[in-house]
Amino acid sequence: MDAFEQLAADIFWNEGYWVRTSVKVDLTREDKERIGKLSSPRWEIDLLAYQPVKNELLALECKSYLDSGGVIAAHFTAGHKLAGRYKLFHDEQLRTTVLRRLLAQSSARGLCPADAQVRLGLVHGHVTSHNERLLQAIFTRAEGLRFPPAWMRERVVRLAEGGYENSTAAVVAKMLLKGAVISQPANA
Repeated sequence: MDAFEQLAADIFWNEGYWVRTSVKVDLTREDKERIGKLSSPRWEIDLLAYQPVKNELLALECKSYLDSGGVIAAHFTAGHKLAGRYKLFHDEQLRTTVLRRLLAQSSARGLCPADAQVRLGLVHGHVTSHNERLLQAIFTRAEGLRFPPAWMRERVVRLAEGGYENSTAAVVAKMLLKGAVISQPANA
């Protein structure tokens, strides 16, 4: 499991969601025929988050890109030569098939009711201001879910301000945001 996925899972847990990371979706032969990929391996969802009050099941792609240029809007721009990276966001047949199977699989395992609303979203940790504006417009037009760095930061602050939680995210948030002193080695 990726550390950023775990951070996102801790945040969604704190927001009232039941969470699972690295969820494999078992596609049937018919599913694979429908998407035109008979040799397709099991699809993996980075973070599955279910909110019982809303009866909402979120299938979330998590990308930190903390030490890079960040998420690139072109990857989400229909028709762009770089648009193939996030297949579930671009291929409607694939998205519908995978999310339908994910709901059936989750319901069969007792994780959510069969009538839960399934939504695809992106959680990311870094983006340039230029790409932020473009992504905001793209996701607004597509009615997509996006949890950008500012959303993540706000939730980390909430973790710091909340009661004690025995999670790495909450402990680090408290250490960094509640003024705890991190001692340096004497020879540093």
